[in-house]
Amino acid sequence: MTDDPITLPERVPERDDYYLALAFAAARRANCRGRKVGAILVKADRVIATGYNGTPEGLPNCLDGGCLRCADRSRFASGTDYDLCICVHAESNALLTAGRFGASTDGTTVYTTDQPCFSCSKELIQAGVVKVYYARTWAPDPRVLDDYHRLQERLMAEHVPTEYQITGVH
Repeated sequence: MTDDPITLPERVPERDDYYLALAFAAARRANCRGRKVGAILVKADRVIATGYNGTPEGLPNCLDGGCLRCADRSRFASGTDYDLCICVHAESNALLTAGRFGASTDGTTVYTTDQPCFSCSKELIQAGVVKVYYARTWAPDPRVLDDYHRLQERLMAEHVPTEYQITGVH
């Protein structure tokens, strides 16, 4: 038997810790060559959708060569050219899943393993998300730093350091 790839604290988690743990569990499903990211949409204290980063349904997984950007790091530097990546981010996948199955996203809270990128932040606002909690930080492009901070303020995005980790997942 292999070790559990998620390390959890030895206690009953508080509500926010519980939802963050679910985001880390969703990240285990990610098939991106880069970071494994998971997101949970919560409304009225209930999970309404989950998401993780990976290629669109029916396309080859990133780990199977489905994404040129991830496969050829010599041409695409880390943290750049996300618009050229075929993968759908975890937050977007959670929003799209909610929409696909008819769940309203107005007034939701997002728990995510990583600070939402610029594009996901815009989508979250447009979908009616009112609060974001994230565990791992992300550095936006300095050219749009002021706009990025405005988006994060609008989302009331809050960094929540955590003991949760993703290890041993390929």
